[in-house]
Amino acid sequence: MKLLGGQHEKAVARGALQRSTRSSGRRSPQHAAPAKHESPAYFGAEVSGVRRHRPDYLLVLFSGLLILISLIVMYAIGPSRADVMNAAYGTNYPGTYFFTRQLINVGVALGAFIIMAVVPLSFFSRHAKRILLIGLGLCFGLVLLGYLHVPFAKPVLGAYRWFTFGSVTFQPSEMLKFGVLFFLGGFLGARARQSKIDSRQDTLVPVGVVGGLSLFAVIFLQKDLGTGLALGAIILAMLFIAGISRRTMWLVLGIAAAGVLFSIITAPHRMERIVTYLGGIISHNSEQSVSTSDEDYHINQAKIAIGTGGLAGRGINGSVQSTGYLPEAINDSIFAVMGEMFGLVGLAVILGLYFGLCSRILRTVRLLTDIRHKLLAAGVFAWVSSHILLNVAAMTGLMPLTGVPLPLLSYGGTSIMFITAALGLVFHLSRYTVYNEAYITQTGGQHEGSSSRRGVGRTRYTSRRSTKRT
Repeated sequence: MKLLGGQHEKAVARGALQRSTRSSGRRSPQHAAPAKHESPAYFGAEVSGVRRHRPDYLLVLFSGLLILISLIVMYAIGPSRADVMNAAYGTNYPGTYFFTRQLINVGVALGAFIIMAVVPLSFFSRHAKRILLIGLGLCFGLVLLGYLHVPFAKPVLGAYRWFTFGSVTFQPSEMLKFGVLFFLGGFLGARARQSKIDSRQDTLVPVGVVGGLSLFAVIFLQKDLGTGLALGAIILAMLFIAGISRRTMWLVLGIAAAGVLFSIITAPHRMERIVTYLGGIISHNSEQSVSTSDEDYHINQAKIAIGTGGLAGRGINGSVQSTGYLPEAINDSIFAVMGEMFGLVGLAVILGLYFGLCSRILRTVRLLTDIRHKLLAAGVFAWVSSHILLNVAAMTGLMPLTGVPLPLLSYGGTSIMFITAALGLVFHLSRYTVYNEAYITQTGGQHEGSSSRRGVGRTRYTSRRSTKRT
């Protein structure tokens, strides 16, 4: 009887344990499901531990104002651009052609922004390697198809940079930037969490391979130093935010500088631009002309456009340089045309909008707690700011011409689509920032309490639902 009584007690205990496990919604330890492996490239909110809240709508405001200015300028100078193209190439573009095309480009860009703002980041993190490989494949494939004389891979001014399908063009280097951004965001974030950011084998060599292949494809194969500099800025900014040591950073900067120097001295057209730039400085200082060739024609016409604009500009329809004097008036030289139209005051307003946009991106970088989120936002900041600096510096004669479009203002579909997609990514990430930097310092970036969000706006989702759409 004693034996039977002991067995009965054990059965009762097992039943109580099973009922307790079912009521708590957890499996018993021996039947617990194995932990799901966390991908190093996952960017979910459950990683950052911050509740979803209202995004930063000032990003939308600054971006929208810049795009609106772009449409106004395209409407004003589009007819003269069509006349120039018709006279030079025998085409038959109507006066509204470039404005209409830019309006379509803006519509596509808006769609890209919305996609990046609403699609969970886990989707892009899962396909980060694929996006990178597609970008690299398109860049290398474009040059190969060009040498094979494939009709949709024709060179433009001796460089293979665009796929051309009728009136539609696509620049694969922009997609490559996107691939590098997402791949390094996950890769460097994982290495930073593992405290291996300075490891030569685990971090620096893989980043060097990815960066080296990307820069080789853009700078040497596609002969696009400007885009290569922007891509290099993205990589350097992400390494800096990942916490790379000062010594390693100086080493990376030295290698990057050597690579830029090598790309210049091995390309005659780049050496020509450097000589033209230095010749212009010497000419200005000695008050005499050093070069009488047409090598400095572009920059001289850009300076004339900005100079004739004066303080208040010549008005919307007052641009003369865009009628055929200034090369690439609606693309790379749009800043000089706006200087002629809006004057110094107008350029100051435009630069102020850019400053506001970049400051909001930088604020998002500061207030994100997850290192992988920080890396993505920092890469976008470097992407946008490097384009602004390179374009404005070239148009004002502060550096040689690089052929970099001005974000959100220059004419073109691929550039504005990927730039707005990147801004949509930052808009998405701004939902997971903390209230201020003091919180990050105090908590070390851990989960923030509900009270720390007062005054920022009521969250729309509970903690369980917020993990579904990140």
